[in-house]
Amino acid sequence: MKLVLFDCDGTLIDSAHVIHASMEKTFEEAGLTVPELHHTKSIIGLTLDKAFSRLLDREIDDHINHMVGRYKHHAFTMRETERVHEPFYDGIWELLEDLKRRDEVLLGVVTGKSRRGLDGLFRLHGLTDVIVTSRTADECPSKPHPAMVAECCRDVGVESARTVVVGDAIYDMQMARSAGATAVGVSWGYSTPDALVGAGAHHVVHHPEEILSLLLA
Repeated sequence: MKLVLFDCDGTLIDSAHVIHASMEKTFEEAGLTVPELHHTKSIIGLTLDKAFSRLLDREIDDHINHMVGRYKHHAFTMRETERVHEPFYDGIWELLEDLKRRDEVLLGVVTGKSRRGLDGLFRLHGLTDVIVTSRTADECPSKPHPAMVAECCRDVGVESARTVVVGDAIYDMQMARSAGATAVGVSWGYSTPDALVGAGAHHVVHHPEEILSLLLA
């Protein structure tokens, strides 16, 4: 039995434009200079408090915690009232369909999203019965801490050595390595292949079909 744990933003779905738009609203509201898109992409995957701490280059404090709350408000409002489109990357849906039919593979998600955000995504796309385990930013320490992986492994009774973490960020690769899992980086997200390799990726793939090939090897 193998457990495959996917990151969400930048790995399964392309959500950078929504995340950045929420950042823009939050920074403008606080009277601060809005970060550039590439800076926003660099913190996707972290918990929000750590993300704001890095963007502002300061320790987490009450002001950052307030901005986290305002970001959540803006992101939720955009997703609920504006019906923003966060598409699956090409080939991802087909990969999930294939993997869910395989008895020897269990699927999970480890993400910087909130539980409310992830559950909403599951409901929207009918993934509630497909993903058997998941951990979010409000349930575990921020990546690259290995807790998300360790807890998902414990949920389903699969050792970390038989677990594959698939993600687009250096934090995903570092988390996988720290947990003793296989780290698979994807090139279609918000990082670069060189950065993923530098962070410890065992493999870097350029199309979802390659993930299936690695699992079957």
